[in-house]
Amino acid sequence: MSYIKDLLKIGKTYSFEFFPPKNEPEQATLIKTLRELEPLNPSFVSVTYRNGRISRQRTHDLVAGIRQTTEITPMAHLICVDHTRLELAEILVELRKASVENLMALAGDPPRNGQVEGELKYAIELVQLAQAIGGFSVGVAAHTAGHPNSPDLKTDRYFLKEKLNYADFAITQMFFDVTSYYRLIDEMDAVRNLKPIIPGIMPIGSYRSIKSMINMGADFPEKIVLTIEDALKGVDDPIRKDEITQKIGIEMTVEMCSDLIKNDAPGLHFYTLNKSNLTREIYSSLGLNQK
Repeated sequence: MSYIKDLLKIGKTYSFEFFPPKNEPEQATLIKTLRELEPLNPSFVSVTYRNGRISRQRTHDLVAGIRQTTEITPMAHLICVDHTRLELAEILVELRKASVENLMALAGDPPRNGQVEGELKYAIELVQLAQAIGGFSVGVAAHTAGHPNSPDLKTDRYFLKEKLNYADFAITQMFFDVTSYYRLIDEMDAVRNLKPIIPGIMPIGSYRSIKSMINMGADFPEKIVLTIEDALKGVDDPIRKDEITQKIGIEMTVEMCSDLIKNDAPGLHFYTLNKSNLTREIYSSLGLNQK
């Protein structure tokens, strides 16, 4: 068995996140990405859970396929939204039957497009259910700037500590200012959290992606936006805009990751968007492909 909690005890983890494909073109892209990233020997990979119950089989099939056909350790995401407690228990049992030992337990986004509230409301309830069934190393989400629904950072840190009383580790949502991660760690140390919190890294792939990242709740400092906009002055070609943005984004990400590694972050978790080029370039710049 390859529990992520045990991998974290051995040393730093370097991991990638994918989402399950919705169609054949997305499937082909993901297969290509997996083949390109497997030689980097990731500590584990995670597979998200898209659109509630619609994603149930896709996520299971992808995680089970990775577990059975590669040497990579997979982690399945699972959300409370749009599921009963019994359905969640069934999914967890199915994952264990497929020899999947790692789980990311999430409350999920508010219901939409015909979805309904889940019988379990909070991630901590899903963590407890997974631990009751047994056989899982369980992770939860952390937010450097606080969860969007938290009234303040103190409340956010309290509930994160409550989740980590049961879970084994946390992975942060994307952030772009390393000081926000260190602030989170200091605040969690202050409430005596002893569980590892892995920084979540998303390279900036295009100028257009910045707005969507901000809308997703990313901790995106205004000074970075201003730096990129200053570099784009006088540039009208959208392709050239993306190239310049991507170059700046890679440089900033490499600098941030180097700082995190130097200051003993437990690892790095890359949000790949099912593409390998940016992650491979950052890996190479950090020298991680030589480990």
